[in-house]
Amino acid sequence: MSANPIPYPFSRPGPLAVPKELGTIRQAPVQRVILPSGDEAYLVTRYDDVKSVLTDPRVSRNLNRPDAPRVSKNNMMFQDSKMDPDPPEHTRVRRLVMKAFTATRVERLRPRVQEITDELVEAMAAKSPPVNVSEELAFPLSIRVICDLLGVPPEEQGRFRRWTDHFLSTGKYTREEIRGALGELNAYMSTLIEEKRERPADDLVSALIQVHDEDDTRLSEYELHWWCRLLLLVGYETTASQLGLTVAKLLAEPGQVQALRADESLLPGAVEELLRWKLMSGSLSMLRYVTEDIEVGGVTIPKGSGVIPAVESANWDGKVFHRPDDLDIARADNPHLTFSVGPHFCVGAALARVELETALGTLLRRFATLRLAIPPEELRRTEGTLIESLVEIPITW
Repeated sequence: MSANPIPYPFSRPGPLAVPKELGTIRQAPVQRVILPSGDEAYLVTRYDDVKSVLTDPRVSRNLNRPDAPRVSKNNMMFQDSKMDPDPPEHTRVRRLVMKAFTATRVERLRPRVQEITDELVEAMAAKSPPVNVSEELAFPLSIRVICDLLGVPPEEQGRFRRWTDHFLSTGKYTREEIRGALGELNAYMSTLIEEKRERPADDLVSALIQVHDEDDTRLSEYELHWWCRLLLLVGYETTASQLGLTVAKLLAEPGQVQALRADESLLPGAVEELLRWKLMSGSLSMLRYVTEDIEVGGVTIPKGSGVIPAVESANWDGKVFHRPDDLDIARADNPHLTFSVGPHFCVGAALARVELETALGTLLRRFATLRLAIPPEELRRTEGTLIESLVEIPITW
């Protein structure tokens, strides 16, 4: 472990490249890092160790402590003193949320995802290329799907882009700007929940309200609001950013596009491989707090420290992934950790996979000569936000 902490997240040598540190950082199991807030944390680098930390009961997600490190100086992000993100309380609440967010409900959305995708892709086809696939497909698809799932009226969907942008800021907005935007969101969610309580429908907010009102263990009113807000904010931004980066990275690899066109059965594997590359960001959102001394790879991480299980490093571990620096859509064994593992496995993973497979497959079928309109190295990444994407992704055909 280096004596001096290094800045984290790592910078990228190119818009679609992984940080150069991923080639060497696993030489040490733990690395001290400095976060955007200026606080320090320990970065866990190896696949097996990352999995272990993600499931270790001594590693807490509760950052509502005076000595806990912060991601950002201006934004508390996922910190909320009224919510306990650790078992057993988190297990109780998550189990209740999953009653509403079932695989059956997600699978029922597949035809709707295809319908929205077809509509957006045909609108793209009617325009003169190049078009920005991020604004024409990735973001509108993701926000329409999550709003359909939650029961948000279509005319309200445009407002969530700004609220999400503020919620995920690590340096883009001031503290006052973030508080103002989140105040607007909280007021909106309160109104939406009351409307759904009076006129329930076949949507996730109505289902969560039912869990709140009828289940023996119940969601509290605050928990109900918190989860509705979180699912809306995170449920669309992550998928939209991943979809845009997926399209860009795949089109930058013509050989992989050709292989996928020749055999569309490779599509699910292609999605998993592009998820493994974790082009959106590092693992700042995985920041944890150590409640007791723990040993990782022979290194003691002391009680009271911040620790980050570096999923992007785990996904690049050559002991688990053969030739990890190759994009291989036919990779047979791909146990990537992009959706995490254990008690905090992403509740929206199934929906994200449906959207990514549907959008990518539809694009390739609709445009036989689909390609980037500019060289990949000229793409630009967003800055100052927890979830990185590309500023613009111009495509042509």
